[in-house]
Amino acid sequence: MRIMVLGAGGFIGRQIMAELLCAGHDVIGVARSRSSGAATAFDQADLRILDLAKATDPAAWIGHLGGVACIVNAVGVLRGADMFAVHVDMPKALYQAARQAGVKHIVLISAISARSDVTTDYSVSKLAGEQVLRESGLTWTILRPSLVYGEGSYGGTSLLRAMAALPFVVPLPGHGAFAFTPIHVDDLARCVRQACGKEEFHDRTLEPVGPETLSLRELLTRYRAWLGFCAAPFLRIPMPVMRLLGRLGDVAGHGPIATNSLVQMVAGNAGDSAGFAQTVGFSPRSLGDAMLAHPAQVQDRWHARLFFLAPAIRAVLVLLWLVSAWLGLFHGGGSAQAVVAGLGLPREWAVALQIGSSVLDIGVAGTVLFDRRARWSTLLQLMVVAGYTLVIGLALPRLWLDPLGPLVKNLPILLLIAVHGVVGDQR
Repeated sequence: MRIMVLGAGGFIGRQIMAELLCAGHDVIGVARSRSSGAATAFDQADLRILDLAKATDPAAWIGHLGGVACIVNAVGVLRGADMFAVHVDMPKALYQAARQAGVKHIVLISAISARSDVTTDYSVSKLAGEQVLRESGLTWTILRPSLVYGEGSYGGTSLLRAMAALPFVVPLPGHGAFAFTPIHVDDLARCVRQACGKEEFHDRTLEPVGPETLSLRELLTRYRAWLGFCAAPFLRIPMPVMRLLGRLGDVAGHGPIATNSLVQMVAGNAGDSAGFAQTVGFSPRSLGDAMLAHPAQVQDRWHARLFFLAPAIRAVLVLLWLVSAWLGLFHGGGSAQAVVAGLGLPREWAVALQIGSSVLDIGVAGTVLFDRRARWSTLLQLMVVAGYTLVIGLALPRLWLDPLGPLVKNLPILLLIAVHGVVGDQR
């Protein structure tokens, strides 16, 4: 069967791609960019690159649907201005094109919190996206999974691992009794494969869940033990404080905690384990069995402990460039004159150097702040720091031997920038 998978570069989408390819299906993967890794990971698939937030006209999809019998929509945006475009407008256009192209079946990965009593823009848009599918005139299956985990992690599971891996104490939001019925991503992908084109799943809404319901406290305890860290006491964080942290994450745009993720956590993520297993004909594995089958490796511990460090490094780098700009603009006149003199340039150039370098520093700070994937900002920072080091080192070579190490300190800064370039992109 020819199947199109939207979100082929995502945590869930990649596993669905693997499951369908292993089952012998002809798969078209749709991803936002080639940097998602889907192109190299699934060279057996036909990868299409589309900006889904802009693919809101049926004409954008007609050319991609030839021979497609089923579409799996595994796209999800937890926050950002593109949420309704991706969850509602784009699918509406896709379904119109699919109906014209003769596509038989749509499988939508929604969320267990897509309910009318959950008022986040994420849940509202997911629920609206479900309604668009139901009204599309196509045969559909809607899957509302609980917390999805796996050997890798993204989003909520990454946050849980990071909280469990903190030294000395484990932060516990509120009372810690929020319930989850987590499902392994492999079992969710298996459910998707079974649903594709199967009449018994047509026009049904299912809640893929694992075999056990666990509290947030239990999840954190299990993840800490799985990571191999000694038991640590819980530190209860009042929900007003968590909501404040969520708001700060909203403002930052890419912090580890956001309002939506907090509301999703407390909304209720438990489901009917026995009912789901009976419907799909197999029993998903438990979290304990999954952890036993795949013991944590050093890379898992690195990821867990770097999760909170990545945004902290970004914040420190932004602060570094802003402070550098402020010091250069208001206190850097003498240093600029010394550099100009050391290079044998006219004294009049000192003011231009002072102002220009400060403006450049502000521009670099803005690039670091808004480059969510830490790609262009990393290259820019490396170039600017290396350039500053080279120019100042040539003009004032004695600074290499200065006891305070004003130039030598640039070497660890370069390494810090490089580290952020690696860990800053958490997709």
